[in-house]
Amino acid sequence: MAFHFKSINIINPATFEGAVVYAIVFLACALVLNRMMRMAVERALARGSRVHIDRTRVKFISQLAQIIVYIVAFFMYARYVPALSNLGNAGLASVGVLSVVAGIAAQNTLGNLIAGISLLLYRPFNVGDRLQVSAPTGLETGQIESLSLGYTIIRTDDNRRVVVPNSLMASQTTVNLTRDDLRAICSVPIVISLDSDLDRARAILLEIAGSDPKSKKIDGCPVTHLDGSGVELTLSVWCDDSLIAGALKCDLLEAIKRRFSAAGIKMSPVDRVITIKN
Repeated sequence: MAFHFKSINIINPATFEGAVVYAIVFLACALVLNRMMRMAVERALARGSRVHIDRTRVKFISQLAQIIVYIVAFFMYARYVPALSNLGNAGLASVGVLSVVAGIAAQNTLGNLIAGISLLLYRPFNVGDRLQVSAPTGLETGQIESLSLGYTIIRTDDNRRVVVPNSLMASQTTVNLTRDDLRAICSVPIVISLDSDLDRARAILLEIAGSDPKSKKIDGCPVTHLDGSGVELTLSVWCDDSLIAGALKCDLLEAIKRRFSAAGIKMSPVDRVITIKN
């Protein structure tokens, strides 16, 4: 008889034992369902090389769905447990006040969540894209490693991780270096003295750019500034992508220094010239 009474308590959500059992059951169901969703997402992403799948959207929706599963499981659990239902009805006003306080305290977190949803909807960038963003350390360039509900993580070329809140990602100006056209232009400003041969200097610059294998197309080499300190020529060269543009600029600068020294063309510091803004 005692065993039968105890069994009734276990399956009765109105008792403490029953409430604990129901909590375990609902939590286990939520964990199993989330595990199944994660496995489905992993399988879908594994097929990404054969089937076109938006990795950013799949990961974001997966995270959001897992949170929704836990919320739904809690409300379903509260529906079966009379104590929670009575507590909710009795403390409705208190819950409302606490919700306002919690909303104010977590406004940054909620802002990141809403901004993350807007990034998913408008899709200015995806996981794997290369971006230029503003950070406390200055302008950072890297590849998006992950886009979660609250933060965007960017892996830089020197293997650092820049963690940017989604609210900041949605509000700042971001340069997406990975789109349909991956080409990038390499601009090399060179300042020569006023008494140097301008045509000879331009011819050397164009020759150096044309002979570099990283160069795909020479955009031009016009005079971009002129004052008492010298003449500024800006050599512009197209290359395959932004990474190659950085390496190409280093190669061009070294070659220009050698050729100008051999030709007797005097160079002036670039920082002495103030570039005219349009």
